[in-house]
Amino acid sequence: MRNTFTQLTSTCVPLPLENVDTDQIIPARFLKATTREGFGLHLFCDWRYDTKGRPNPGFVLNQPTYGGEILVAGKNFGCGSSREHAAWAIAGYGFRAVVSSFFADIFKNNSMNNGLLPVVVSPDFLSGIFACLKADAGLTVTIDLPAQTIRNNASGRSEYFEVNAYKKDCLVNGLDDIDYLLANQAKIETYEKTRST
Repeated sequence: MRNTFTQLTSTCVPLPLENVDTDQIIPARFLKATTREGFGLHLFCDWRYDTKGRPNPGFVLNQPTYGGEILVAGKNFGCGSSREHAAWAIAGYGFRAVVSSFFADIFKNNSMNNGLLPVVVSPDFLSGIFACLKADAGLTVTIDLPAQTIRNNASGRSEYFEVNAYKKDCLVNGLDDIDYLLANQAKIETYEKTRST
């Protein structure tokens, strides 16, 4: 069982870069592990640290101005190779949702499989969040997964977003694919009995 995701109100971390690929999210040299633990330490590693391992003060994750459980990213976030570790790293850092105007399909699916919600918004809505964050780092955004809405609490503007119905059910109830099957075991067994007669 995972944490349930129903409604989230949080401050945000802006990353207004387009075409951020999975190698930038989690560099390939960190892909040796096969469990999810520890990947958050290496999120955006080549941007967060210099060649001597010292924090880069110019990178947003090293700035005390911004924080929160929502990463707001530019268009085409998560492109590149299909590594699931990218979703592990973002979730491991503490983000529960990523907002962008477009996600690479494999990254989007990997995220939802790992309890991380990718929220696709219009380019105009995304620009509005970035503008509000620039004016006030304390901006909060509210994501209501059951209603499939996202609200910019500074501007008051909301948008509806699409999400796969099955994955939505899993996120709302804190289930992964195995948990979902176990939760429906009685229904599956009943169905199998009716099919065998």
